[in-house]
Amino acid sequence: MRVSHLDHFVLTVADIEATCRFYEAVLGLERVQFGENRPGLMVGALRINLHQAGHELWPHAAKPLPGSADLCIICNAAMDELVAHLDRCRVGIELGPVARTGVQGAMMSVYIRDPDNNLIELSVYPS
Repeated sequence: MRVSHLDHFVLTVADIEATCRFYEAVLGLERVQFGENRPGLMVGALRINLHQAGHELWPHAAKPLPGSADLCIICNAAMDELVAHLDRCRVGIELGPVARTGVQGAMMSVYIRDPDNNLIELSVYPS
């Protein structure tokens, strides 16, 4: 058996609406409803499912907590455009731009926090 790719992952969040507003406005992700009116966010061909803290759907992680995620999202923009966009959105950069190594090699990254304080690495591969 070989794994093909990730289909979705779950973020446990304190406020689904605040999370959706942030990811839509700042990162341009598409909010979707699936299954029995469940909320999610699309990142390319990957979906982020959202669970409300204290009301997680079963089965779920052993210790689902808002703010425990650390993830990297690849952006299709020049780093200076990305930094300017974050500034316009009034989203503080915690670290960066800094050189990092992703799956495809060298990239530049900035680190921000979402409404739950999850660490979000926004990265750009050289064109």
